Amino acid sequence: MVGWIDFRRDLSDQGDVLNSMTEALRHRGPDTRDVWLSAQAGIGHRGLATSGSPDDVRPARAETDRGVVYVAHAGEVFNRDELRRAVEAAGGRLRNRSTAEVLLWAFLLWGPEFVEQVDGTFGLAVWDGRDRRLHLARDRMGIKPLYYYAYPGGVLFASEPKGVIANPRFEARLELSALPIVLQPRLSLPGETPFKDLYEVPPAHVVTFTESGTSHRRYWELVSRPHHDTFDVTARRVAELLDDAVHRQLVTDVPLGAMLSGGVDSTSVAALALRALREENPDRELDSYCVRFESDPAHFVATELRPDVDAPYAAAAAEFIGTRHTTLTATLQDVLDVIPATRRARDLPGWGQFDASMYLIFQQIRRGSTVALTGEAADEIFGGYPYFFKPEVVGRDGFPWLGDGPKLSRFLNPELLAADDAAEGERARYGELLSRVPRLPGESAEEARMREVFFLGLSGPLSVILDRKERMSMAHGLDVRVPFCDHRLVEYVWNVPWALKSQGGVKGLLKAAMADALPPSTVNRKKSAYPHVQNPVYDQALIREAAWIVGDKESPLTGMFDGEGLSGLIERIRANAVRGELPGGSNQAALLIQLVEMRNWMDEYQVSLP
Repeated sequence: MVGWIDFRRDLSDQGDVLNSMTEALRHRGPDTRDVWLSAQAGIGHRGLATSGSPDDVRPARAETDRGVVYVAHAGEVFNRDELRRAVEAAGGRLRNRSTAEVLLWAFLLWGPEFVEQVDGTFGLAVWDGRDRRLHLARDRMGIKPLYYYAYPGGVLFASEPKGVIANPRFEARLELSALPIVLQPRLSLPGETPFKDLYEVPPAHVVTFTESGTSHRRYWELVSRPHHDTFDVTARRVAELLDDAVHRQLVTDVPLGAMLSGGVDSTSVAALALRALREENPDRELDSYCVRFESDPAHFVATELRPDVDAPYAAAAAEFIGTRHTTLTATLQDVLDVIPATRRARDLPGWGQFDASMYLIFQQIRRGSTVALTGEAADEIFGGYPYFFKPEVVGRDGFPWLGDGPKLSRFLNPELLAADDAAEGERARYGELLSRVPRLPGESAEEARMREVFFLGLSGPLSVILDRKERMSMAHGLDVRVPFCDHRLVEYVWNVPWALKSQGGVKGLLKAAMADALPPSTVNRKKSAYPHVQNPVYDQALIREAAWIVGDKESPLTGMFDGEGLSGLIERIRANAVRGELPGGSNQAALLIQLVEMRNWMDEYQVSLP
């Protein structure tokens, strides 16, 4: 989905530009193509037919005596039929059953507030020609992306930055104040990007543009309430909510797949999905997938965050729940070959090999499926990371997942640090997020702090994880759904005290809720993060490239860093002499990924300095 609105000029002759913007997102919607252009508004759309019918994903419009109302959406609305019935009961005259037609009438009847009734993962654009307003909306958890660039008298928008970049009005420039989030993406606040003046619609927001300005409205947020259910009642309620979320997100007439690592999150989702499919048809099958690396037997080393490899646990889980299972074996060369493609999938500095392994498994899934399910977000919602169980880490006055190792932002040149101190910026971001935490009066100090820690994780790291999943999957035209992000489940678990969430150990509540669906190998397995390559050949290549970047006088990064200090860090990494805990338990070389990615991004996208 892309668009161009200009309140001060006639766009009627800009069809070629709008077509270029639309084609930039062809991978997101290989099944349909629609372009609509009027004097002041143009919207392009590429559709992915997840329901089996291409007509269901096309935009919709209404001609009124005051102007055209045009609606386009990306993603999926899980309660479309419920919303359709509400529209018809209110007098809406639907011409067909398409999602966009239902959304159009919901807007005509209730205005932009109608998004509060939508359950789904979506980016939504509504051009209201009656009063010359553009409304952009995004789903509650921010699963589907939506970017915009506002300029005097107009706005460009797109599901990915490349749709905006395709318009010559946009100039790719670096936002220097965003350097800390380029070098540590988990520090991002909703809406930020490293492109100057390019923003993302924050989750659960409607952003409205008129000739006189821009306004933001949040339509959903977490509310803290006392939780009175016992552990057993809470576990049953979690099981009900997750089961219902999976059922809702299975609304598809196309081939379906599931990621399956053998951990509690993905196994729970896959088990519920197959159970739901076979309730309708006992012969239905579900394809499941995991990834392993060819070099694991020689180089895998257990860490706190990844104590074992997925493949044996995934195979055992697949046999237990009955999925047709595929294990993708990726070589180091496979990973290296697709890293440039992962950067293009983001249009932003990426995560190197951490993106590449996910890109490869989604590429494999897309060969047999159009829609897939994943267990992501359970760690952030139920408290699955090791730091949740470390009082000394939780008690720190800062982001608990960042560790105490070196940070690339500390090696910016003194001039940049003086203008925008990275450490002070980190503290400011931390303080801003803490100010937003929905408090619960009367809560103990320990529970109040855990509520803060959960809120921090839901605000930063989760958005990074969801963004990676969405961009790597949609690069292949694969719609990956995240049942753990169902807002009703999130609302309920948010108010479950930490004492109940952690009863029985890591994600004890979730394990109790899903006890009848999980094999013993999954129940007894320690938390293991998404797999990545552990290979000294990759680490050495990363170190060489980082050292070359620091020494390259023609690099776009020249002058932005303290070259001597950064070279010293690289040499300590080469000598395996870095001290301190690194984010996510990463190895030392992984610290350099953001530096390498930033340099390659600026070069490939010709990003200029302001």
